[in-house]
Amino acid sequence: MMCRTMLRTFVFFLGCVSFNLGWSQEDLDALLDELAPLTPQAVIATFKSGKIINLHTNEYVAAGNLELRISHRFGRLDGGAYELWGLDESTIRIGLDYGLSDRIAVGVGRNSYKKIYDGFVKYSIVRQKKEVFPISIVGISSIAVNSSRFVDPNRDNFFRSRLNYVHQIVLARKFTRSLSLEVVPSWVHYNLVSLPSDQSDIPILAAGGRLKVSKRVSINAEYGYRFQLNDDAANLNDYYNSFSVGIDIETGGHVFQLQFTNSLPMVEMGFLTQSNDQWSEGGIHFGFNITREFVLKH
Repeated sequence: MMCRTMLRTFVFFLGCVSFNLGWSQEDLDALLDELAPLTPQAVIATFKSGKIINLHTNEYVAAGNLELRISHRFGRLDGGAYELWGLDESTIRIGLDYGLSDRIAVGVGRNSYKKIYDGFVKYSIVRQKKEVFPISIVGISSIAVNSSRFVDPNRDNFFRSRLNYVHQIVLARKFTRSLSLEVVPSWVHYNLVSLPSDQSDIPILAAGGRLKVSKRVSINAEYGYRFQLNDDAANLNDYYNSFSVGIDIETGGHVFQLQFTNSLPMVEMGFLTQSNDQWSEGGIHFGFNITREFVLKH
């Protein structure tokens, strides 16, 4: 802000000098063009929403704004007409995101999958700027609390056993007005696993992208690859890598996201490590996200 104020003052001074010395407007415009790189502009709208489908993007709610996100995932499409191609079943997450500042946003939500409550903090480390910095970097830490009843209520059960954590770094770049891509290294930690051979820590490399096909419509995709450190880990062998495709439709203050995915859970620890269906076996679920943003503080 100080640099811009100084630049405006300098330009005003140049205008006065040009009037007194008889400089032409063309000379002044040329000089301003040379000064333009001194105030690099941050790249905006890398993605249309805070999530591509399930995966976080570098976007977050502006300071003082509140975003309501309602997400649905239905049953398997191969359920046929009897299951109305999955529409008889539904998994839902309702979440609220709030912008604390120009760099920090927080969010909470509740998922019907395993009755999970989740929360996250999202921090913008650096933003992509034209001819200055090539990517946006955002850090995310989230926590999930499984509120389902313990399988064996008679044994000693601890609250910490319900907790799972996910840490992520979003590396995003807007290549053109139409194409944006991101890579998201992630780390999932379970406080409690079922078997001694299960992995408590699961590293994941996720990636996603957005291709804008019109002013208000884009095609999206995301994929998460889990690194298996133990061949006998049932909590990896019993699940699959998450893969989702969809479209975004912007309608003013709303963004509708329609998608097909093999992941029912919509919290990070869920879709990154517990996708229990596979595309090649017909395990495809239709779903949608609806977001609405409210300005609470200017």
